Amino acid sequence: MRHEKIETNVGLLIVLTLIVISIGGLIEIVPLFFIDETIEQVQTPDGKDAIRPYSALETRGRDIYIREGCYLCHSQMIRPFRDEILRYGHYSLAAESQYDHPFQWGSKRTGPDLARVGGKYSNEWHKQHLMAPRSVMPDSIMPNYPWLQENSLAYNDIASRMKALRLVGVPYSLTDAEYEKNIERFGKGIADQLNIHAAEDNLVAQADQGNYDGDQSRLTEMDALVAYLQVLGTMVDFKQYEEGHFAEFR
Repeated sequence: MRHEKIETNVGLLIVLTLIVISIGGLIEIVPLFFIDETIEQVQTPDGKDAIRPYSALETRGRDIYIREGCYLCHSQMIRPFRDEILRYGHYSLAAESQYDHPFQWGSKRTGPDLARVGGKYSNEWHKQHLMAPRSVMPDSIMPNYPWLQENSLAYNDIASRMKALRLVGVPYSLTDAEYEKNIERFGKGIADQLNIHAAEDNLVAQADQGNYDGDQSRLTEMDALVAYLQVLGTMVDFKQYEEGHFAEFR
């Protein structure tokens, strides 16, 4: 059949296009029915889930990250290619994004990927980088965000924010039964952080202990954003797994 015949016959073109799309769709969908688990099982040495929901402070930091449009220039998804792994570290796991609503994978990298930025730099470095990027990265085209240090953090609605995330499956606890389940799943320390009833107290306590913005006299948006950045990519200890361990889930 000549290609010209397909292009000049609208009905035939539509039928063949639908066939091609159907084949492509089946190739993508059918394998999912034969994969037992698409979310990797990642556990700590004591058998608890390594991937946990964000704490109250980290949740507010993530909200600010989204508000400021950081995702427009920074992805959080390291692809399983050698060049990416050499630059950023182990490729991103599906499990690491299971509590992200919405996820921050991104599709553009004006700046580097942030999937494993946690612990790579000090709190002071992050603060300085956010306030005046070129003071630490001379070639950066990132804008300044000085208001993060100036703005007090609004957190009186943090319980409501966590309740909303709970509705889409994030295991924050409201009841004693949910709290006990989180103890079994994550350990008591993490379960306490996921207790919605103690959200405000937990947020303040983490900010005081972490001193993320270097000023313990007040709680700022900088505290929350730096706390969020410092947790990215830190939940999985890849050293305890053999190379290629997670390939079976791909």
